[in-house]
Amino acid sequence: MGFPADQFTPRGDPARSWRRKRLRLSLFSLLVLGGLLLLACGGGEVAPGAVHVSEVDNDIGPVTVDFIDRALERAEDNEAVLWILELDTPGGQLSATDDITQRIIEARVPVVVFVSPAGARAASAGTFITMSGHVAVMAPSTQIGAATPIAGGGDDIEGSLGQKITNDAVADIQGIARLRQRNADWAEDAVRNAVSVTAEEAVELNVVDFIARDLRELLALLDGREVVLAGFVNDEAAGPTTVLHTAGAEVVRSDMNLFENILDVIADPNIAFFLVSLGGLALLIELFSPGLVGPGVVGVIMLVFGFFALDVLDTNVAGIVLLVLAFILFATEIFVSGFGVFGIAGIVSLILGGLLLISDSPDGGGEVSIWVLVIVASVIIAVLGSLWVVMIRDRKRARDLPTRTARMIGRTGVVLGAIDPEGTVQVASEMWSARSTGGPIAEGVEIRVTGMEGFCMIVAPVSAEAGEGLPGAPASDQALLDAPPIAELPSD
Repeated sequence: MGFPADQFTPRGDPARSWRRKRLRLSLFSLLVLGGLLLLACGGGEVAPGAVHVSEVDNDIGPVTVDFIDRALERAEDNEAVLWILELDTPGGQLSATDDITQRIIEARVPVVVFVSPAGARAASAGTFITMSGHVAVMAPSTQIGAATPIAGGGDDIEGSLGQKITNDAVADIQGIARLRQRNADWAEDAVRNAVSVTAEEAVELNVVDFIARDLRELLALLDGREVVLAGFVNDEAAGPTTVLHTAGAEVVRSDMNLFENILDVIADPNIAFFLVSLGGLALLIELFSPGLVGPGVVGVIMLVFGFFALDVLDTNVAGIVLLVLAFILFATEIFVSGFGVFGIAGIVSLILGGLLLISDSPDGGGEVSIWVLVIVASVIIAVLGSLWVVMIRDRKRARDLPTRTARMIGRTGVVLGAIDPEGTVQVASEMWSARSTGGPIAEGVEIRVTGMEGFCMIVAPVSAEAGEGLPGAPASDQALLDAPPIAELPSD
C-alpha cells in the first residue's frame, strides 16, 4: 500500500490534474442547477380565450403558494377564460392557505376549484381554498371539511393560543363564504368542530356549487355560467358579472415543473434535517481529504436545498444554532482529537437541534422523526469513527516518514507521468510525486531515487548513471564496478 491516493495521479502534475477535475465538476454542477432554474420559469404565451388547468395533489405550503401564483399569473397574462384548480389535499400550513385564498380572491380571471378525481378530498386548508373559488365543484366520492387548525406535529393547540388561532380561522372562512354567497354557518362548524361532508351533502348545504365527474363534464356545465369576480357584499354583487364561455375552448395545462416538484418534496422536516446533516458531514469529509472533490460539491448542493427547505418550514433559531454547533464540535473532534468528548457533545447537539428544529405551530409542517434522528446520528458516528482511524494512521505515517523515505533513497522505479519538472513515478509498487533536478524525464524511463523532500522524490534517470560508469556497463552492475578489487592469492 502507498500513500493516500489523493496526493498522486497517474498522469502529469497531480495538483493541475485535480484542478481540472474540480473545474469540470463545478461546471457540471452549475449546468445542472442552471437547467433546474430554467425549468422554474413559466410556460410560453398561449392564445387568449383558453381554459387554464392546474393540479395540486399534496400538502399546502410555500412551494404551493409560489406555484399557484405563477399558474394564475400566466392565466391572467394570456387572458384566459378561466383558471381551474384541480385540488386533492389533506391540508397544510395556515399562512400558506391565507396567501392562496387571498390570491384567488384578487384574481383577474374567474377561478374554479375542482375537488377531483373521485376519492379526493379538500380537507383542512383545502376547505378554505375550495370555498374561495368563484365556482366550487366536487367530483363524486370526494369530501370536504375537517378544517380545525392543529399544531405542526398533529396535536391540538391548547389554551388561549388555540382559541385565538381557531377564532381567527373562523372569521377568515366565514368572510370567504359570505364573499362567495356560501354557507358561512357550516364553514364555522368545519373549523370549530372539524365536520366533514361528502360531495352530495356539500351541494345540499350550499358549500359548493355542483358535482362534475371529470374535466369534460365540468367545462360543459360551466359554459354560460355567470360569475362575479369581485364577489358579494351583503348578498349584493360587488362588481360586474362575467359570463363563462367554455364550449370548444382550448385547454392549457400549467402544472408544477420539475424544479417546483423537487422543492415541494424536500420541504419536509425529515428530508430537510437529512439534507442539512449529511451535507455538513460531506463538507467535513472534504475538509479532511480535500483531493476527493466530490464530497464538497455534493455537500454544498445538499446544504443549499436543505436550508431552502428550512426557510420554507417554520423553524426555530435554537434548532439551527444547535445543528451548526454540532458540526463545529465534529470538526474539532477530527482535527484537535478530543478523545471522543467533542464527538459525543456534537451528537447530543445534533439530536437536540433536530428535536427543536421545527416550530410546533400550524405553520411548522410537522416534526423530525425520532428514527431519522437515530439513523443520521448513526451514520455520522460511523463516518467520524472512520475519519478518526484514518487520521491516526496518517499521523503514524508522518512519524515514520524519515525512516520510510530514507529506505526509498537508492531504489529504482519507472516514470508513470512525464516529469517536467514534476510528475509521477512508481517505486516499490507505490505511486509517488517526483521531481527532477536534471531536466525533463519522459514517461516509461527507468529512474533512481536520489533524495526525498517530504512526500516528493528527487529522481534521476538510471541511464545517466550508466553513462558515468564504464562504457556498456549495465546500471544494475555499477555497484560491482565501484567495489574495491579482491586481493590476489599468492601463487605457489
